[in-house]
Amino acid sequence: MRNIQFFSTDTDDGVVSVVAKTGPGEHRTVKQIPVGNAPRGGVKFTKDGRGFVCNTSQNTISEIDAVALNEVRRIEVGHGPRGQGLVPGDKYLLVSNSGSNTISVVDLELNVEVHQISTGRDPRHMGISKDGTLAYVCIWGGGYVSKLDISALADGNPLGVSELAQIPVDREAHPYSLGIDPSGRRVFVANTQADYTTVIDTATDQTHRVDVASTGGRGVAFTPDGRHALVTVENSSTIAVIDVDTLAVTRQIPTGSGPRGLVVDPGDQTVYVTNFARAGMMAAHPNFAPNSLTMVDLTSAPLDRDEGTFTYEEITVGYGPCSVVMFDLDTLSEPERLRRLNRADTSA
Repeated sequence: MRNIQFFSTDTDDGVVSVVAKTGPGEHRTVKQIPVGNAPRGGVKFTKDGRGFVCNTSQNTISEIDAVALNEVRRIEVGHGPRGQGLVPGDKYLLVSNSGSNTISVVDLELNVEVHQISTGRDPRHMGISKDGTLAYVCIWGGGYVSKLDISALADGNPLGVSELAQIPVDREAHPYSLGIDPSGRRVFVANTQADYTTVIDTATDQTHRVDVASTGGRGVAFTPDGRHALVTVENSSTIAVIDVDTLAVTRQIPTGSGPRGLVVDPGDQTVYVTNFARAGMMAAHPNFAPNSLTMVDLTSAPLDRDEGTFTYEEITVGYGPCSVVMFDLDTLSEPERLRRLNRADTSA
């Protein structure tokens, strides 16, 4: 039996909903963890199950425990935190502060912000290279992606972080979030006010536009084999499927209303999508309720051509779900899980 949990960041309720997955099509909501006001962005988990989420209206990030399912502490950062990036090694967390136009560097051993880096106007979500040397940050108000050299963090030097380049997207496109493809060759950028996804070549910083047929790009994920990028398009309530090599859109997958965040479970090749459901927005799939997760079986229809119908499931969460992430409890040892559960019982 698999021991998988999904964590939905529910902005309007101020909670993180936890959904347990015990088998194919078997889900149950096990808890809603209260955090700060207006949590946004996906929870970032360290390998040992420490999770962090932004509280946009309180200028803090909350730490939650993936085992005990409670809030552990809050750490002060800049104004309006929205996006995060966990640096390999789990010592540092980067937090984009949309209100103060900065990136906070948080030391996860000291549990305190140790430095702020100035950026362009309104930084949002980000991605970090596998080797931990580069961070790519969407500068929503500036219309570009900031490429940061974060290699100094490996030497414990937050002051050494610097900007290498400002990669143009378009000022009116408002780049919102991005994903680095598994090969590390390309960065896919979801733009909220453009009907295209921007693709950055990591070797040259050159860009290419991929038409996704509607504005409202929000989240980026990849299929387990790395062949396709999946981009949520909020205004059309679809996932645009993009061939990573040819950069062609191969099909559009209908979802519930206003899809934003998404995550792929590689174990059974299903994708989970948050239905944010803005007022007046019609769902491409009318059977899905707002404030839910749409689960799509990616093996139930081809991804490389518009043929067949996908198999779906609906999972209810809190109000205003904007992001969802997955954590596999089986990556933790049984003694560690029991220790943390006992610690939670003692502190309750």
